[in-house]
Amino acid sequence: MTDQERLELEAAAFRSLLQHLRSRTDVQNIDMMNLTGFCRNCLSKWYKAAADDIGVALTPDQAREEVYGMPYSEWKATYQQEASAEQQAAFNQASEKGKNA
Repeated sequence: MTDQERLELEAAAFRSLLQHLRSRTDVQNIDMMNLTGFCRNCLSKWYKAAADDIGVALTPDQAREEVYGMPYSEWKATYQQEASAEQQAAFNQASEKGKNA
């Protein structure tokens, strides 16, 4: 596999991941964090960092819009739910484990 082929495959896989996440608005970011250790916001931060690395001007809001497929404020207002006590407890527990690792 050439470097260009690898780049194209990785880009296609990332686009598929974004499309999947956009279609699964029922999955809350806190659930993703609790299960995987990352969420849509993490992806947008990684996207922004990658842009910075290659000198592409991109704001954090633009990076979030790329990941969410809409302005973040719109996604939050439409799809984000208040975290339950159980979700928050799981998040806090995972955060503590991460600090001690």
